[in-house]
Amino acid sequence: MRSEGFLSPRQRRLAWVGFLVVAFQAPLAARLVDDASWLFAVVVALVVGTVILADDTTRRRPETETAE
Repeated sequence: MRSEGFLSPRQRRLAWVGFLVVAFQAPLAARLVDDASWLFAVVVALVVGTVILADDTTRRRPETETAE
């Protein structure tokens, strides 16, 4: 049996929506804005993506059995 991740299903869905929004917004901002402020969106997308990957890893880890 697999263990649950640290994100709830709702948080996981919101993380994916946030990741996709920021991933599409960053290239658009890079094209429209003259300064490098769009790099912040890239960093946020990387952080959210890392959290999603960490949750996936936790979910795929087999559940440890407790000795009772």
